[in-house]
Formats: sequence, C-alpha cells, structure tokens
Amino acid sequence: MLTTVTTKGQVTIPKKIRDDLGIQPNDKLDFSQEAGKIIVTPVKTLRDYRGAVKARGSGLFEEERAKAKAAVAQRVLKEMK
Repeated sequence: MLTTVTTKGQVTIPKKIRDDLGIQPNDKLDFSQEAGKIIVTPVKTLRDYRGAVKARGSGLFEEERAKAKAAVAQRVLKEMK
C-alpha cells in the first residue's frame, strides 16, 4: 500500500492496516529502523488492558489498595523478625 509523506513528515496509515491491527485515534506507535526499512509497531499501554482481567476482590480501588498495603506491612514485619 502506498502513501505519501506530507511536508510536516506525516503519513496516513491505510485503513485496512489500522483495522487489521486495531489502531485507534490517540494510540501510540513505536518507530524503528532495520536494514533500511521503517518498522512501525503499535504499543499497548496498561490502560488498553483495563478490564481484561476480572478482579478477585470487590474491584473497589481503595479497598484493594488497603488490602495490598496490609499484605506488604505483614511481609515486612515477618522479614524484620
């Protein structure tokens, strides 16, 4: 698929490629070079995976955070003994 570089160095990613790779507006892309070629890789962030795994507990952030802090405190106390 052919595209043109604008005077600002921008290119349009063809729709088929965007659709095939699930690239949405504001997604991050990583550019690299290899053997004279440009490689563009979609980069997924943790936000992209939000909701992909069901929470074991209540799913309430503050409650889960308090449990995690308590677990760390217990571990630290055991290590100090």
